Amino acid sequence: MPGPHPRTLRPSYPVRTERLLLRPLTADDAGALLAYRGREDVSRYVPFDPMTRDDIVEHLAGAWARTELTDEGQSLTLGAELAGTGELAGDVVLFWHSREHAGGELGYVFHPDWAGRGYATEAARAMLRLGFEELGLHRIVARIDENNEPSARLARRLGMRQEARLVRNEFFKGEWSTELNFAMLADEWPAGA
Repeated sequence: MPGPHPRTLRPSYPVRTERLLLRPLTADDAGALLAYRGREDVSRYVPFDPMTRDDIVEHLAGAWARTELTDEGQSLTLGAELAGTGELAGDVVLFWHSREHAGGELGYVFHPDWAGRGYATEAARAMLRLGFEELGLHRIVARIDENNEPSARLARRLGMRQEARLVRNEFFKGEWSTELNFAMLADEWPAGA
């Protein structure tokens, strides 16, 4: 039996949640992005070092400029703006890894000043909805360093299931890291929402 075929994702912007507007990042966001992506504590468990303004400008002109997903191998990064104030609290990303297997991955990076208020959960839930309901993915994963407990709690709040604990599987930022793999299937999505 053939599997589903994901379709193109062209969201209408902004993508509205209860308290956030998810939208493409622009050059005007460089300062706000630098305020959290330039921090050592924020980059500790993610696959980038503290970013410089030049790094951010390069990403804004490159990968972060994408506003739609048309094929596997692409990613869509959206800024999570507070609807009431227009402040950028963080950003979320949806990777489309495989057309054949209808697979994707979720990621999120938020400024620590906004931690504990549910913004990251709200934004990540909206990206899961885009991935499952609009793009038509079958499975979305989240790969998290075991020491990043807040991120693992967020994946669980979303209703994602921990499927694996890969012990000391990657030499990451000078040490062996243990990775937790979380996943959700399309038919589990409504329950997770």
